[in-house]
Amino acid sequence: MKKVVISHRLHDDGMAVLEKANVKVAITNNGDPKAMLPELLDAEGLIIRIGSIDRETMLAAKNLKVIGRPGVGVDDVDVEAATELGIPVVIAPGANTRSVAEHAFAFMFAAAKDMVRSDKELRKGNFNIRSSYKAFELYGKTLGLVGYGNIGSILAKMSASIGMQVVVYDPFVKPEVIEKEGYQHETDLNAVLKIADVISLHVPLTPKTKNLIGAAELEIMKSNAILINCSRGGIIDEIALVKALENNQIHTVATDVFANEPVTADEPLFQYDNIIVSPHMAGQTKEAASGVATMAAEGVIAVMNGQRWPKVCNPKAYEHPRWNK
Repeated sequence: MKKVVISHRLHDDGMAVLEKANVKVAITNNGDPKAMLPELLDAEGLIIRIGSIDRETMLAAKNLKVIGRPGVGVDDVDVEAATELGIPVVIAPGANTRSVAEHAFAFMFAAAKDMVRSDKELRKGNFNIRSSYKAFELYGKTLGLVGYGNIGSILAKMSASIGMQVVVYDPFVKPEVIEKEGYQHETDLNAVLKIADVISLHVPLTPKTKNLIGAAELEIMKSNAILINCSRGGIIDEIALVKALENNQIHTVATDVFANEPVTADEPLFQYDNIIVSPHMAGQTKEAASGVATMAAEGVIAVMNGQRWPKVCNPKAYEHPRWNK
């Protein structure tokens, strides 16, 4: 019987796909490559919900044919090594797009209306928090989008629908694609940071985007700006972010992601009241969790059965000799 290793249990709909495929499933409840390796030694498939896999582990897991990610982020997978070894990395594009965009939109309102801080203060008996006047209207304000992919484009439509102006920075999207929607295209990131009242990040974590928002970029932003991150934690330099929060450089930060996950109660960012946090759950709605789990499981099973599943981040893996036998 073929075997699939899962770092953590998938949504029931994804588990149902594996059950129907009649494969042996091993759940490690640990995404550390070394912890997963004993189970991977005789496995053909791996699905990582939380965790990572490196070249060393892939080389040791000689039966491994496919890696699945219930999502689109592959920064914790050594994709180069997987491609060299002919191991397709299955992803789930579009399955959680709407959920993440809605989460960013909700962050925008929660921050602009000072909802979280007001909730905490009122529970302490501080009714006068209502007169802090930290809340502001979003109508007429400018949203600066860093990244105009599927999620960013949906957030742009949502924001425009409430009367916000939208400015987009994305060097990989042609200006005419952005401008035909009525948005402003900008080729300079700093220019966007200077004029935006709300900045929302929607880019993958790569060597080029790591610490894309650092001390210099935080300094450029308006003192009343909101910074939202529903992409990857490493895109913001968290050391610089702590200093910015401590000095009240910007209005509010709202983040769903952190450089090191899972985070614990002693996370330095948690000591400030001008940050709103959630536990990397933007794509974890019922609908999205079902969609990404199902898509990842279906793709992994297909590749294990010798099919060239199209939804992979490294199609060059199919050029490996193992696929031409």
